[in-house]
Amino acid sequence: VNNQSLISYFCSRIFSFLDVVTLCRCAQVSRAWNVLALDGSNWQRIDLFDFQRDIEGRVVENISKRCGGFLRKLSLRGCLGVGDNALRTFAQNCRNIEVLNLNGCTKITDATCTSLSKFCSKLRHLDLASCTSITNLSLKALSEGCPLLEQLIISWCDQVTKDGIQALVRGCGGLRALSLKGCSQLEDEALKFIGAHCPELVTLNLQTCMQITDDGLITICRGCHKLQSLCASGCSNITDAILNALGQNCPRLRILEVARCSQLTDVGFTTLARNCHELEKMDLEECVQITDSTLIQLSIHCPRLQVLSLSHCELITDDGIRHLGNGACAHDRLEVIELDNCPLITDASLEHLKSCHSLERIELYDCQQITRAGIKRLRTHLPNIKVHAYFAPVTPPPSVGGSRQRFCRCCIIL
Repeated sequence: VNNQSLISYFCSRIFSFLDVVTLCRCAQVSRAWNVLALDGSNWQRIDLFDFQRDIEGRVVENISKRCGGFLRKLSLRGCLGVGDNALRTFAQNCRNIEVLNLNGCTKITDATCTSLSKFCSKLRHLDLASCTSITNLSLKALSEGCPLLEQLIISWCDQVTKDGIQALVRGCGGLRALSLKGCSQLEDEALKFIGAHCPELVTLNLQTCMQITDDGLITICRGCHKLQSLCASGCSNITDAILNALGQNCPRLRILEVARCSQLTDVGFTTLARNCHELEKMDLEECVQITDSTLIQLSIHCPRLQVLSLSHCELITDDGIRHLGNGACAHDRLEVIELDNCPLITDASLEHLKSCHSLERIELYDCQQITRAGIKRLRTHLPNIKVHAYFAPVTPPPSVGGSRQRFCRCCIIL
């Protein structure tokens, strides 16, 4: 009996490290293994994404009944067949759930958030991206029943307005990460509520929230001094005032994504670089006004820079890349640099980057002054680097018959 108990104990320990598929297979070996493998204590973290096309609501209900209070983390990402009824049963049975991913579960409505609010007070991370039926009512419910919420993703939930954000932040003041990407109805007023009630905010995504202006984002900067990651790509109304506010209020900033924000200039990036020395990733694609001056400031003041996108920044020249290549981040930090559609960049820039020993990838699509020979020379110094470049095919001569020869040469990935 003691040996049997010992074997059962070790089997249980082993089963606790297995994924869902392996557990189900083990359950078919014998009755003893079935009991051990399907014990709820082994099902604390479940990711059903691999089965997304097949999962139905009854499967989620059965899992919730088996796991009960043991379940802490569940991903139903992309499970199109799961709806409100199944998630109500789930919420009733799994009241200790902390992390729940419902990304792309398009059947769910506000009723699901009402159930979570009623039964799942320990919820900390919730992903509702692309659940387009979600409205302000969901945010109000979460505010009332899930006070521990730290991360909320409601990207592309375009029915959400400032009223929902106001309700949310009043009850969930401990939010650390909030993604509002594609929430097209949001205005500056929503950001003012966040700035006033979420002092712990670390990550904020506002991509393509087209109505956002300087007023709203400045409030965020002044109220959220712990901010480390900000995505405002596509928020075309913002100006250098945002970069100044970030520099003055958010010294811990590590990630800044402001692609397609064409009003930003060297003046704003100078203030930012001189104050935010922990910057690691910057997406400046289509910030068309910036010049080599921005790169000079980054090279001097931002020694931790790892990823930099300058695609479509058409005023950047070899001299800016030279400063970057000689900068504090160059030798040990810089991993990715994107220079697509920078027409003034030549092979000289590749020479300046030879000493960047950590460089893993460089993008050079439509850089017409870059040559194969220049890339080959770069590779002699950085043999493992991935270089993505495009060389337009030579125009074929007209054929004798007058009809043009038709053929295709694919992009060359070097």
